[in-house]
Amino acid sequence: MRDLQRRLSYVGFAASPSEIGAYCKNTEESVARFQEARGLRPTGVCDEATWNALVEAGWGLGDRLLKLTSPNMRGDDITALQGELCRLGFDAGRVDGIFGPRTANALLEFQRSCGMPGDGVCGPETIRSLDRLGRQSGQGPGVSVLREAERIRSLPHFVDCRIVVGQFGGLSSLARAIARTARAKGADVILVDEPDADAQAEAANRFRAHVYLGLEASIEPVSEFFYYQVPAFESTAGRALAEQLSQTLQPLLASTPRVEGIRLPVLRETRMPAVLCRLGPVRSVADNASSLAQGCAQAVEIWIDASFPPSATT
Repeated sequence: MRDLQRRLSYVGFAASPSEIGAYCKNTEESVARFQEARGLRPTGVCDEATWNALVEAGWGLGDRLLKLTSPNMRGDDITALQGELCRLGFDAGRVDGIFGPRTANALLEFQRSCGMPGDGVCGPETIRSLDRLGRQSGQGPGVSVLREAERIRSLPHFVDCRIVVGQFGGLSSLARAIARTARAKGADVILVDEPDADAQAEAANRFRAHVYLGLEASIEPVSEFFYYQVPAFESTAGRALAEQLSQTLQPLLASTPRVEGIRLPVLRETRMPAVLCRLGPVRSVADNASSLAQGCAQAVEIWIDASFPPSATT
């Protein structure tokens, strides 16, 4: 408990000093404020995703040597590195705080362009070069946003699209209905029925999916569509798909749909445009599964067609 409170304090969300060592109301509120700031659901409960985010938030660029390892290193220092590399024109992939192969390649390219030995390790000399060149460059979203836009423009039409439909429990009837509908339209679809977000993302990445559509049940009448967003990066393709799903499904939903950028593990880990749909109540969703499935497939089809330049769709 003291470690949790110490970490919260270190990243600017201190609990009341009079209640150190106890998971009190103030600690719960501090956790909730941290979750909200990190793009997590502000439940006030320190679950695994929250703890991992708290550990990652404690790393600043320069605190440690950064390099490609297995498993991949994670942290806010890596987020800062990716942001700087992308802003300088070196494609580190999505700004997700995960030091993967694309980040390693971008770092190597940067080091070589600066005349440094290309060892792929981000240490003091590399950080000094990043800082020097960063002061000379302008502000902007960086090359990662442009690369995502290019990948979306190269999406196949729906009949050649690889789609992963993942459900975390309670909405298996809707997941199966979406898969059947999408397959009938010619898409290649796999179902992932797995409560673990990392396993869902791993399956989608292994399948090399073009789109990930996640389903999460709620006992409440909610209609929420989440896409990946952090302060340094937003998946514009994910946002566009979330907005299209919200618009297409609105007449079928039990509540007014809401679209939000958020840092949920399954959205962070997937390497393709991804949307997590949180729908409820479960009985209403199950009873309306066929119509909702048609709407989901239609929304994805509209979103894919919209990604093509006009000449490619005629």
